[in-house]
Amino acid sequence: MINSFKERLLELKAISPQALAAAEKKAKELGTTLPEYLVEQKLVSDELVAKAFAEVLNVPFIDKINEAMVNTELLGKAPFRFLKENNIIPIKEQGKLVFVIADPFHFQAVDELRVLLGDPAHLSLATTKSINDAINRLYPLEGTKQMIEELGETGELEEEAVEFGEIDERNLLGMAQEAPVIKMVNHILFQAVKQSASDIHIEPLEKELQVRYRIDGVLHTAFNPPKRIQSALVSRVKIMSNLNIAEKRKPQDGRVQIKVADKSIDIRVSIIPTVFGEKVALRLLDKSHGVVALEKIGFSKRDLQVVLQSIGLPNGIIMVTGPTGSGKTTTLYAILNRLNTEDVSIVTVEDPVEYQISGIAQVQVNEKAGVTFASALRAFLRQDPDIMMVGETRDHETAQIAIQASLTGHLVLTTLHTNNAPASITRLLDMGVEPYLIASSVTCVIAQRLVRKLCPLCKKAYKPAPGLFKALGLSEAEASKITFYQAIGCPECSNTGYKGRLAVFEIMQMSPAVAKLTLARADANQLRIAAQQDGMTLLIQDGVEKIKQELTTIDEVLSAASTAQLME
Repeated sequence: MINSFKERLLELKAISPQALAAAEKKAKELGTTLPEYLVEQKLVSDELVAKAFAEVLNVPFIDKINEAMVNTELLGKAPFRFLKENNIIPIKEQGKLVFVIADPFHFQAVDELRVLLGDPAHLSLATTKSINDAINRLYPLEGTKQMIEELGETGELEEEAVEFGEIDERNLLGMAQEAPVIKMVNHILFQAVKQSASDIHIEPLEKELQVRYRIDGVLHTAFNPPKRIQSALVSRVKIMSNLNIAEKRKPQDGRVQIKVADKSIDIRVSIIPTVFGEKVALRLLDKSHGVVALEKIGFSKRDLQVVLQSIGLPNGIIMVTGPTGSGKTTTLYAILNRLNTEDVSIVTVEDPVEYQISGIAQVQVNEKAGVTFASALRAFLRQDPDIMMVGETRDHETAQIAIQASLTGHLVLTTLHTNNAPASITRLLDMGVEPYLIASSVTCVIAQRLVRKLCPLCKKAYKPAPGLFKALGLSEAEASKITFYQAIGCPECSNTGYKGRLAVFEIMQMSPAVAKLTLARADANQLRIAAQQDGMTLLIQDGVEKIKQELTTIDEVLSAASTAQLME
């Protein structure tokens, strides 16, 4: 069989005969199989290895294991750890039981799974990544209903009575034998990660608890645990994030890092006292996603050119503006990643540091220790940096130091909270920054919002009401050339009609006309008109472009961007 496998690899020209012979020799020395060695050393892709074996063994190769293939009741009969360690998953195809495995020589795992499930099964091959992904997504955690029933059978729960172990980086899916409240917290976290939630809200109501997830910017109620466990559940979260479980009258903030389904998740914890008890808000950051490339952020051709031109300058300020949760940090990290070369020194001050980027000195704000945006900026100037990033310009002092830094030969990146790009100039004026300093230091302002992306599997073309064209600033003639889509909903997008989010932008350059108006302390409307004449696209206009690309809906664009500017 192994000879046929080698012959197939050579037929596909996946590897040279010399390299294959050397790999086989090395694999024997290390006591590993040839396929494992080829994949580990990246000599041949795992997909090509699996396909070659599938052809040799005359068994099917499965490219992707989807939800329709998996019976969760059947899957739950096999221990999670066993499936993960052996890279095997049972599925149903055309009513037949099939074991999908990465290594066809792993006969013991196949035999053990046959004993566990008590049925004869056919064999199929898939990549390790594909099998792991399916197990992580589809393995059933203990059902919410069953878990709440179990909590109902437990006596009164006070935090003193609950065993709070230290949280570690164990996989939450493997933590089956924990105390009921710990299992409930694990369940809340796992389901949030599985559904790609950005935030979890655990809210005390008068007679019950409410758990809600923010998915693609919208809050959805998940379930309602019993009110009795409120105190113990909040205390478990406090223990995880090293907070004071005895303090119930003051707001507390903390952080915790956990591992869920092979993903390293950084969680920011905020707890505040309310009338009915303490409310918990958890912000989830999936570190496995990494930094988005600048070209994939969603800039139009013109906007990308403006950004690249601005970040290519040796000095000046680039401002990213928008409300909380509009993707400003993602844009800043994409710019930093583009600028991060070995011939420049980059320093950042952030609250908090969301992604660690190799080669960049990142400082976390710590007001108790005296590390503020302003104090860190002052210290940066003595560190001989080329590029500085300030997480947020909150006050006159930070703005003044950032501008002085840009005027002394540094490129400065920062964020502001304003509704649009021109309003950033008036915001700086309101902070007390002199107009001549703004005109000579600010090179580019990026305003942005996030809109939900249409699910590609269930979106449906339709003709919207004529009033909606006007709201977008389109004439009927212009609208007739566009195919509009509406969100329908399917199992793939949890019946919301949307999957993921994308950004709409408004990018203003400090052109001579805009600089002249800035010196004259002109209002945001005058600045907008001048910027549009220089080629700036408004947020709503960029949203229309995203609609034309069949990426989002009219409702999403109108909820994110105002049409007031168009009608002035």
